[in-house]
Amino acid sequence: MEVQETRVQTDRIFTIPNILSMARLAGVPLFLWLILAEHDGWALAVLMLSGISDYLDGKLARRWNQISSLGRLLDPAADRLYILSTLFGLTYREILPLWLTGALLARELMLLVMVWILRRHGYPPPQVNFLGKAATFNLMYAFPFLLVSTWSGWLAWMGSVFGWAFAGWGTTLYWWAGVLYVVQVRRLVKADATAD
Repeated sequence: MEVQETRVQTDRIFTIPNILSMARLAGVPLFLWLILAEHDGWALAVLMLSGISDYLDGKLARRWNQISSLGRLLDPAADRLYILSTLFGLTYREILPLWLTGALLARELMLLVMVWILRRHGYPPPQVNFLGKAATFNLMYAFPFLLVSTWSGWLAWMGSVFGWAFAGWGTTLYWWAGVLYVVQVRRLVKADATAD
């Protein structure tokens, strides 16, 4: 497995980066309610604040030496929950086609299976790699643009063009990162079998 360990530098729970991640997690149900109730402007605002806090929590954790075990769990959990809630909301409103939602959910299911296999062999979940981060970045840009594509005029046209471009790149990178995780897990399991 590609060991991309970021050294834990604190066991403190209430650091600024962790508080930002917690606030981001707390915003998930609010965001989902806003998107389902079609309060698109407010939903976009919550999504943008989530993106800003996602950037800040990692940057501040590294700069202030506040990388923690909790932070390493909260950050990807918040990313995944925003993606899942946005997928649900946009699919429910028929902005996203079922095939795209299915493709993204299938990848999540595949990763859950990989995490289960790793745990059975005594390994922690894989760390998010650059490709996975790039995929999440693209998807988090795609969703607001796709939401704007339901409006009218030139904004809707721009939202559609950029939204589908980011969705295409994000989905491709999401699966690519997923396949790399599968390869890493396979190597680990094979190395374990050889060592026994």
